[in-house]
Amino acid sequence: MKNDTVYLVNFWATWCAPCIAELPAIKAVEKKYSNKKFKVLLVSLDMPGHLKTRLTPFLLSNKITSDVVLLDDPDQNRWIDRIDKQWSGEIPFTVIYRKDFRESYSQSFDFKTLDSIINRKIKMP
Repeated sequence: MKNDTVYLVNFWATWCAPCIAELPAIKAVEKKYSNKKFKVLLVSLDMPGHLKTRLTPFLLSNKITSDVVLLDDPDQNRWIDRIDKQWSGEIPFTVIYRKDFRESYSQSFDFKTLDSIINRKIKMP
């Protein structure tokens, strides 16, 4: 992790309609700030058995170029609190952080809202 980079980590799944609805906003913000110190990580909560039949085809057909990982630990209680103690496990869930701040959001973003947040965070000293 680079200390001056803003990271957006989004927990989502292909079966989650609000998650799918916000992906274009995440893609657009990632593209807008591609020359800035900004990184996106999409953490899929799809079933491991759906990797080849659902997740990979979805990523390809929607031209998702962000880094994507599949979280295949079925014991949610083991990792949810490590992500955010206030998180109950609902998705979409987004964490935006840098060395000096960390914010969590239990909501689906539109471009305008997400762009405003990222723009402010990137401009922080």
